[in-house]
Amino acid sequence: MSKMIDLTIDGRPVSVPEGSTILDAAKKLDINIPTLCHLDLEGTPMVNKAASCRICVVEVEGRRNLAPSCATPATNGMVIKTNTIRVLNARKTVMELLLSDHPKDCLVCAKSGNCELQDLAEKFGLRENRFEHGAQSTYVKDVSPAIERDMNKCIMCRRCETMCNEVQTVGALSGINRGFDAVVSPAFEMPLDESVCTFCGQCVAVCPTGALVERDYTWKVIEALADPDKVVVVQTAPAVRAALGEEFGYEPGTLVTGKMAAALRTLGFDHVFDTDFAADLTIMEEASEFLDRLTRHLEGDTSVKLPILTSCCPAWVKFFEHQYPDLMDVPSTAKSPQQMFGAIAKSFYAEKLGIPRDKMVVVSIMPCLAKKYECAREEFSVDGNPDVDLSITTRELAHMIKQANIDFRNLPDEDFDDPMGASTGAAVIFGTTGGVIEAAVRSAAEWATGQELDKVDFESLRGLDGCREAKIPVGDLVLHIGIAHGLGNARRLLDAVRNNEVEPFHAIEIMACPGGCVGGGGQPYHHGHMEIVAKRAQALYREDEGKPIRKSHENPSIKALYEEYLGKPLGEKAHHLLHTHYFKRHKI
Repeated sequence: MSKMIDLTIDGRPVSVPEGSTILDAAKKLDINIPTLCHLDLEGTPMVNKAASCRICVVEVEGRRNLAPSCATPATNGMVIKTNTIRVLNARKTVMELLLSDHPKDCLVCAKSGNCELQDLAEKFGLRENRFEHGAQSTYVKDVSPAIERDMNKCIMCRRCETMCNEVQTVGALSGINRGFDAVVSPAFEMPLDESVCTFCGQCVAVCPTGALVERDYTWKVIEALADPDKVVVVQTAPAVRAALGEEFGYEPGTLVTGKMAAALRTLGFDHVFDTDFAADLTIMEEASEFLDRLTRHLEGDTSVKLPILTSCCPAWVKFFEHQYPDLMDVPSTAKSPQQMFGAIAKSFYAEKLGIPRDKMVVVSIMPCLAKKYECAREEFSVDGNPDVDLSITTRELAHMIKQANIDFRNLPDEDFDDPMGASTGAAVIFGTTGGVIEAAVRSAAEWATGQELDKVDFESLRGLDGCREAKIPVGDLVLHIGIAHGLGNARRLLDAVRNNEVEPFHAIEIMACPGGCVGGGGQPYHHGHMEIVAKRAQALYREDEGKPIRKSHENPSIKALYEEYLGKPLGEKAHHLLHTHYFKRHKI
């Protein structure tokens, strides 16, 4: 048990465990100390230790200088004051200095309304600045398919660096140069899309200003909707329905599936479909691939590579392309649900409608920034025409709904269109960590044994621990399953596999974002509060439980697709449309 420390803050006594900071102690007393660079992620030991902004300074009795509360350890007998004139003046001065070298384009900034710098300026009542000057830092704007970097808005809080290097272990960002030339950037100030960046978007999720934002495609979507020569098809990822409501005042974890479908029709989409349909399709291919590999492995085929790794998450795919080129033949070759949907929409469905593929525009609503990058990958296009034309985030969809003056809360619940709107409970849990592999096990177990499952809920595969493992009896075999969410956890698990430090796995599911897609970089900002992510995950499990069909291979629309068009899982046509390949990338 930790040793307790007694101290006094603003005249109030408090006891905290040894190793706590002054900020930790203040939080225990519900004393609000403003912060900017501080990043304390629930569920991880990672804290941003930069202490660079100095907004959180306090007076410590017996200490000459003001102390940053986020980085100053609490000690026994400390007497602290958080609201003296000296403290308030210091914080105001720091804010004025930050704002003196910050653009004033708040009206058009993507983070306006979600900017912590803006919020603090309002809280401090800053209406003029003693340090205004004509010259400001000027950096070249970096625009990638998924993320835009405007370092003119950077306050050097280093949150993104901590997230990228310590939590996700990607290593794309670091502080370089000194003085007025200091900036957080990829190595050699290369563009993001030339770096090892995976576009997971977790840096965007923690950036307190508009220095890091998603690339906004909403006006391109609006242009497509306004084009009478285009048929605009939309798909919505499972995690979106569990978070979109937060943008309209609903409690986290409120399912708004029906209202979302109604809003998309009101916006003018010609066909409103569900990515869950493609998630069921993914299971047909990925679970078939798993069973094929497993069967050959058990028969002694030494060329078969196990464990099979899920391939639904494009940030995770780019991560292993950079970091684990020696494991390139281990991940499933199945495309992600987003890309499977696009491939089927622009072949099977376009043929049904009697239109050429270039007349169809496929838009995806995703909880993820990496999906923007994924649909721009060259291998996911035919003669230059992409399978998925545009991908926008949950936040972007909310903005579109608000721009269109749609009364979201009073919309009637509507269903998705057929045939690519029908889905099972297995598909909806794709949006949370453990969900993809649970969906795969539901189908693979029945295929392997030829017997119907008594129970389709595999609780041992669920939870929010960063790395998990479970053993699932399937007939005479016990499947050893590994699960990781967050790329740092993925690295730890894969390193253990690579170094033979763990019992061999049969299959591993990996998602790049904390909590899986429900915690994606394009979701409403949760500011590190993992209880919000947990509530979103619980909502998906509730939707799964309420579905009449809960196994992907029992989806009637999926069965009809194979009978009418694809043939069989892993067949020639299915392989051509639904599978992909990977590329070794540099590690710089």
